[in-house]
Formats: sequence, C-alpha cells, structure tokens
Amino acid sequence: MSYTIGLVGKPSVGKSTLFNAATMNDVPEGAYPFTTIDPSIGEAYVRVDCAGPEFGHDCTPNHGYCADGIRFVPTKLVDVAGLVPGAHEGKGLGNQFLSDLNEADVLIHVVDFTGRTDMEGEPTEGHDPREDIDFLEAELDMWYLDILEKGIERYRSGYGGEERAIEADLAEQMSAFGIKEEALKQVILSLDLALDPDAWDEADRERLAREIRIRTKPMVIAANKADTEAARENYTEITADPDYEHLTIVPVSAHAEKALKNGEEAGLLDYRPGDDGFEILGDLPEEKRTGLEQIRGFLDEFGGTGVQRAIETALFGELGAIAVFPGARTPQDDGSFLQDCFVFPGGSTAEEFAYFLHTDIGEGFLHAHDVRTERQIGADTELSHRDVVEITTTN
Repeated sequence: MSYTIGLVGKPSVGKSTLFNAATMNDVPEGAYPFTTIDPSIGEAYVRVDCAGPEFGHDCTPNHGYCADGIRFVPTKLVDVAGLVPGAHEGKGLGNQFLSDLNEADVLIHVVDFTGRTDMEGEPTEGHDPREDIDFLEAELDMWYLDILEKGIERYRSGYGGEERAIEADLAEQMSAFGIKEEALKQVILSLDLALDPDAWDEADRERLAREIRIRTKPMVIAANKADTEAARENYTEITADPDYEHLTIVPVSAHAEKALKNGEEAGLLDYRPGDDGFEILGDLPEEKRTGLEQIRGFLDEFGGTGVQRAIETALFGELGAIAVFPGARTPQDDGSFLQDCFVFPGGSTAEEFAYFLHTDIGEGFLHAHDVRTERQIGADTELSHRDVVEITTTN
C-alpha cells in the first residue's frame, strides 16, 4: 500500500462510522467527543477495471481482490484522532494529531452536513457545515505558517554559515511536507512574491503557507449524513458557494455503506462496494426492508453511498495517482499473470515504475513493453492509468 489517506474531522461527525464502513474494522463509534483517541489504521480499497478480462484471464490477486471484473486494490486508511479548535497550538490532542496527520498523503475531511453537531462535537441545531470546513483549513494553515516562519528565521540567521536562496532554507525546514526546493520556488513565484522574505508582509506569509498546504495536503470533503433532508439542503447550498469551489465535496452516507456491507456479509444482500444498487436475497422484516428501500433511494440519487467515491477521488482525483499492472507478453502457466496491481504517482515513467517494483529491477532496467500493444517503450515513457507493463531488466 503505497499511499496513506488520512480521515479527519471534529468529534462525533461519523468519522469512525465511515472508517468502519470503508475497512470493515470494528473501532468504537459514539456520539460524544474523543470516541477515538489513538489513530486507527485499516485497509480500504480503490476500484480499478481489471485488465484480466481483456486477456481472457481470471486473475487471482496477491493483494486485495477481484469481483466481476473490478479489481479492489488496497490503500491505507488512517482515522486521525484529536481535531479540535486550537490543535496547532497543542489543544486537545493537537501535537499528536498533527504528527499523525503528517503521515497522510491526502485527507478526507468528514463533515456532518446536517448541521446538528457544534464545533466541539456536541449536539446542536442549525450549525453551518462551512464553519467546520473553514476551521480545519485554518488549523492546517496556521500549522504550516508556524513552520514557514521558522524557515524564514533560519534564512535570516544564515544557518549553516553560507548564503543560500530562501527556497533552499524553506524547503529544508518544510521537508516533512514533501516539498522540494524547485517546487517551493515555483509556489513563491506563482503568488507574485519576490524571492526575498523581507519583502513579504504578514498577509503574504499567510498566503504562501496556505498555498503550500493546498499543494502538499490535498483534501476531499465527505459531506456525511447526506441521506437526510437537512444535509442535502446544505450540500446544495455549499456546492453552489464560490468560496468553496477549490474543494471537492462528495455526498456520503457512511451508515448506509456499513448497513449494505453488513447485509452482504450476512448473505442477505448482493452488494459490491461502490455500486449504485443492490439486490435483496431473502425474506426480511418489513422494518429492515423499509430501511433498505430508503438507502436505495439515496443510491439512486447520488450513484452510491459515496464512501468509495470519496476514497477514489482522494487518490485518483486529488493526488492524480494511477494504477498499473505488471504483466508479461508471454504469461507463464503458474497463475502469476496479473496478480499485482499497484497505485503510484501519475506522470511516472517506465523506469520509475521499475524502481517502484524493486530497486534491483530499476538499477538493471533495459526497456519495457506495453503488453496490450506489444510495443517496446523507453525508460522515460510516461505510464497511463491501467497500463499493463512488462519490465526487462538485467537483474
């Protein structure tokens, strides 16, 4: 699992329910603050159209599973605990929260779109979900700003005894966020700022911190409890608000996903995660059947429960990742053909894929082949989503 998705949100918004629905783990769920104290880690999945049917092949994956031509590829999902106002100042579980958060490549912010949970996670009425979205972004921006300010001080003090460019000192100070010197320079220039922190005022520094955060911690909003009328009204209003155009907001019903998966495990339903429908397989009490029909109405309206869509939007949309199958032009009869499918950075080359598979494979890289077309491709050829690639290596 090459990527980690961080699940964040204030207490009591259904974050643990969504985590359980995605991973089928069993972490505590409850309508009170800090139900989750330590981060919970589980295996979620992203869907990829399996390449096997194109080759008349029934695959047996090494990791994840395949169902009706859809490959479910594992990814790590972390339920990050401790988000409260002032987290960047150490309030609540602030320091632990930020440390755990920094392990995530992309975030899913779970928000109670019914407006029935206040900023501290207590029951209320008429709360505006925009306040939740704003306060998480503000917390992250202040966290980034604190580290940015330390980088500026590092530059001004001449740390290391040699004159250096501002982007070099900032990149070193902010290395935990995975941003490189050249990328940082481009961020500064994109905001029409001089490469001189003495020319930046407080607003400039805040803009820079925010832009670095947006680029290094992309985020999807899971508009949870969207199966209620209040949540749907808020969803319609907020997605039409130009102040939130920079965010991808996915309508979600975590409890519906959990109910469908539980029904499928019990043999009562035919349901594949992420599908826009399900089939009832046996006799159910009228109360349960009525509840399922309500869930069906939500699936009809939004094309699914939104749990899979949020996870896949985070990886394939916000991060721009791709899935690639290692393959062979002449498959062996040992069942190994298309056993693997890996999610890794979009824009990566054939040689980078070889290194991703193993350092020895990369170091001995000779060339690669597109298995579909049988065309030889070079080291610098960029791969595409669902490519099937054979690597030829001296190792």
